Amino acid sequence: MRLLMSLKINFLFPCLLMAAALTAQPRNSKTEKLGAAALERLKIGEDTLALLAYAVVNDSIEQERFAACRALIPTMVRALKVENSFLYQFDRLKSISILAPPDSSFRIFTWQLFVNDSTYRYYGAIQMNSRELKLFPLFDRSFEMDDRPVSEQLPPDRWYGALYYNLRQFDTKEGRKYLLLGYDAFEFFAKRKVIDVLSFDKAGKPVFGAPVFDNPNVKSPELRLLIEYSAEASVRVNWDEEYQMVLFDHLIPTPSPFGRGITFVPDGSYDGLRLEKGRWKFIDKVFNDVMSETPMPEPILESRQGKDIMGKQKKQPQKKKTDRP
Repeated sequence: MRLLMSLKINFLFPCLLMAAALTAQPRNSKTEKLGAAALERLKIGEDTLALLAYAVVNDSIEQERFAACRALIPTMVRALKVENSFLYQFDRLKSISILAPPDSSFRIFTWQLFVNDSTYRYYGAIQMNSRELKLFPLFDRSFEMDDRPVSEQLPPDRWYGALYYNLRQFDTKEGRKYLLLGYDAFEFFAKRKVIDVLSFDKAGKPVFGAPVFDNPNVKSPELRLLIEYSAEASVRVNWDEEYQMVLFDHLIPTPSPFGRGITFVPDGSYDGLRLEKGRWKFIDKVFNDVMSETPMPEPILESRQGKDIMGKQKKQPQKKKTDRP
């Protein structure tokens, strides 16, 4: 029964989204602002979407999660059909990730559906910033792919599903691209962080994956990075504004605590990706500073001159009076 419902989720929902997108009507507004009626419709739609999205992520009953996910898709499309809906932020959709680049050319919606302890499915859509509603549904087909599908470009109907949490715009010789940082719950014993690349072909259709990573430790070029680690570990992969690069935990192999061979955990150091002339250069051990001398702790008591061990000012001993000769 669970498998049958999972198959329905995987094949029926994207079809609903595709059908809804194809029947979207063009916007008639000639202004780049939301009218009062449009704003009211979007607020009502957002309220419904917020409830459905919360149920998709948090409901403990499997059938209720699936039903909420099934209802969420056409509800979202109806909201996006509202004129100038691209200008509406949907701030109350806490259970759906909504990211847009600085150029505001599109925005991408992604969310996660928990199927069972070892199965997660991802859903999403790309809304273009155009007068007519131009929507590209994303079909998660990661469960049909090789174990590490890092060597091929993927169309939106064969997407490696992930919940995206950051997006970085960058320019290359081939045109503008977007670095996507995402999370894939993957399976019970292992999780993944995803670093993918989104671009648009000459026809304006989205394409995932691009040969923009330079890593001397990898023999063949990778079009996306999949960082797999133990489900018991916490791994950071994100853009760091101070260092102006993507920083991520350096992983080392270790025996799996679940008796499943080798897994990977952080060792406390960090690797990075730095953008140089449209390419992301791999930086091994970002914080690999070497000191010329062994650091010595500052003597605590010596640094407290004139103070006692509690930090209070010491009383100066009074000089003894002596009789003058």
